Amino acid sequence: MLEARDISFGYVKGEPLYEGFSFSVEPGERVALVAPSGFGKTTLCRLLAGYEAPWSGEVLCGDAPLPTVGPCPVQLIGQHPELAVDPRLRMEKTLAEAGEVPDGLLDALGIRSEWLRRYPHELSGGELQRFCIARAIASRPRYLIADEVSTMLDALTQAQIWHFLLDWQADSGAGMVLVTHSPALLDRLATHVVSL
Repeated sequence: MLEARDISFGYVKGEPLYEGFSFSVEPGERVALVAPSGFGKTTLCRLLAGYEAPWSGEVLCGDAPLPTVGPCPVQLIGQHPELAVDPRLRMEKTLAEAGEVPDGLLDALGIRSEWLRRYPHELSGGELQRFCIARAIASRPRYLIADEVSTMLDALTQAQIWHFLLDWQADSGAGMVLVTHSPALLDRLATHVVSL
């Protein structure tokens, strides 16, 4: 189980976004976070993936704290892939950050071999997002957090990415946290909805 246990957090001292908040995701579950814009959904995603540390409380994966070194069992894919990669590295180096890439992963995501030698600015947003997904999946996470991962993509690319993610989850048994403003995606993807 991925669990936020009694966490408090904010960006300004004395002004918590979350106070005594608890939340959990079971393996195989797809939990959608629903709240108005600016309510802290992305902040919660960052806390669950270890990008931020709570003021109090704890985030646990399988009853253990998230590791501070090595691959994290919780991987976050955000809305803006250009912010998640080093602009100075070719994409093959970016992928290598996750370790060995499983056979067939790049093909399944529609990543062309010639893209591996390119820099991030030489790829479209959809192409770059595919690399961010591949890097996250290659680290073999137990939980995947998808924070508006398809918002900026065309409809065909959105469908391809979600089809891949659902197949991957079915095969891996991983849990997933979703953030989307699309009611259609919410209805199709979520096994459980949490209103913040």
